[in-house]
Amino acid sequence: MSEIAAARGDRIAKYLARAGVASRRDAERLLADGKVRLNNVTITHPATFVTAGDLVTVDGKLVEEPDRTRLWRYHKPEGLVTTHRDPEGRPTVFDKLRQQLPRVISVGRLDLTSEGLLLLTNDGALARMLELPATGWIRRYRVRVHGAVDPKALAALAKGVTIDGVRYAPIDAGLDAKKGDNAWLTVSLREGRNREIRRVMAHLGLDVTRLIRIAYGPFQLGTLPRGGIEEVPTRVLREQLPKTTPVPPASRARHR
Repeated sequence: MSEIAAARGDRIAKYLARAGVASRRDAERLLADGKVRLNNVTITHPATFVTAGDLVTVDGKLVEEPDRTRLWRYHKPEGLVTTHRDPEGRPTVFDKLRQQLPRVISVGRLDLTSEGLLLLTNDGALARMLELPATGWIRRYRVRVHGAVDPKALAALAKGVTIDGVRYAPIDAGLDAKKGDNAWLTVSLREGRNREIRRVMAHLGLDVTRLIRIAYGPFQLGTLPRGGIEEVPTRVLREQLPKTTPVPPASRARHR
């Protein structure tokens, strides 16, 4: 973090989100409703910055300073959606983990029927950075499919593919095992668009019957049990991130 950025501090909505008060969008609503005070003055503009020593209250309650940047590995089971609010009322990852973690957001998503490694963090900026294709991190999956697998068609995905006018970046897909009309594949990609693997496999005449993410960049699912969660040590997080990405130290300090 640069000295200028550190001196300026965080925007109030980001500060409230990091402190676990509300999402950024909900924090902006709190501001608009006049429920947020900074140093005993009501504020309504989301561009307001909070720095060290500032007093922030919401509905008259003191807001504790946000925690250091943290990252967790979670073995998501199928049957949970990766969203904070589901209009259909389906169970969510965040409802499931509400008692175990502070307010977190996911790095990318896994849909309702997908399972495996899901990274969770309390830092929205970190989540956005890790999701960017420019980061270069590979997402790796084990995929069970039903249908006739054509190894040549799988290999051709390495050149990218266009489906219904949508261009998908190169995908590395290989056949691991086959039994009757069922097969296991290993699929690796860098973008991870919504339902990308299912759409690409359907384009090849294959029905995905199970999809498990086993790696996201350097972070592996490993032996983490289904439903299990484990925090990534700050030292490991620092070592694995691109060198240009600032990660606050364990004892986070704010400077004017």
